[in-house]
Formats: sequence, C-alpha cells, structure tokens
Amino acid sequence: MADSFDQQLDVLRRALDQAGDAIAEVTEEQLSLSTPCPDWDVTQLISHLIQDAERFTLGVQGGEADWTTRPEPVTGDWVADFRSAADELVAAWQDKGSADPPGPIWQAAEIAIHTWDLVRATDQQRELDAGVAEQALAFMSAALTPENRGDAFADEREAPVDAPAYVRLAAFAGREPA
Repeated sequence: MADSFDQQLDVLRRALDQAGDAIAEVTEEQLSLSTPCPDWDVTQLISHLIQDAERFTLGVQGGEADWTTRPEPVTGDWVADFRSAADELVAAWQDKGSADPPGPIWQAAEIAIHTWDLVRATDQQRELDAGVAEQALAFMSAALTPENRGDAFADEREAPVDAPAYVRLAAFAGREPA
C-alpha cells in the first residue's frame, strides 16, 4: 500500500483523473442505467462521485461533512463539476501537506470502486489504472472488516486470485465481479 503522503496523493490524483475520464464518456441516454451500486442509477452515481470529492475536501480542510444525504441527480455540466471538485480536493491535500492515516488512500479507494461501477454500468471499454486498484485493495483489505462494512459494502464476493486488480477490488467491495 502507498505509504508516504506523496505516494498516496499520487494514487488519489490518478483515481480522480480516471473517474473524470469515465464521467466524460457518459451520455444523456445512459443517465438512467442501473449500476452495481444498489438503488443508484448512473446519474446518482455521478452525483455521488461529485459529492464525495466535495465532502472529502471539507474533511481535509477540517470541516465536518454530512454523509447522510443521498446524491441528487446531476444536471448541467457534470464533467466540469466533477473535475472542479477533484481539483479542489487535490489542492486541499497539497495545502495541508501531510495526512494522518489513512489519508488520501481511502479516498482513492472510494473513487476507484465507483469508477469501476460507472465503467461497468455504461459498458465503457476502457482500461482502468491497475495500480490504483491494487493500492485501493491493499488499503481496503487492511481496513474493511465484516463488522464495519455497514450499508456501503455488501459481503465480499469471490474472485479468482489471478483476476485483474479491478475485478478483485470490486469483489472485495461486495460487487458481482463477473
């Protein structure tokens, strides 16, 4: 797992970049498609990604984010909204200059899982950054136990040991990897 602050921030940047690229490929016609996230369609998933970046930024800056609100459907230029929120999150970490554990890596894990969800829901034929998935999986494997999965993560699913990193990450997060 990425240990230093700079390594974690690099993984977060890469996770945000690929999420932005995946969001940019979503068409209006795909917004109502279902996703691997229970009860969310593509529009709610994109909204959640935007909200995550905004909430993470608030937390990095010392504020308290409200994690109980459900994402509202996206409107307007959701690509620009996400990229702006992502830039603000990276800038907040750069301003802070360091992180207490778990730091940016847990945010990268959240973004990585939802990027896989989005790519899968919209049937995008893109290669995701395996290094991001490996780092996210290493963090989640150490931090996420059956007792603290809550409502956000279903029970771990089985994936072949030799499966691609994103398939293993998705299975660990309770997604159906097939």
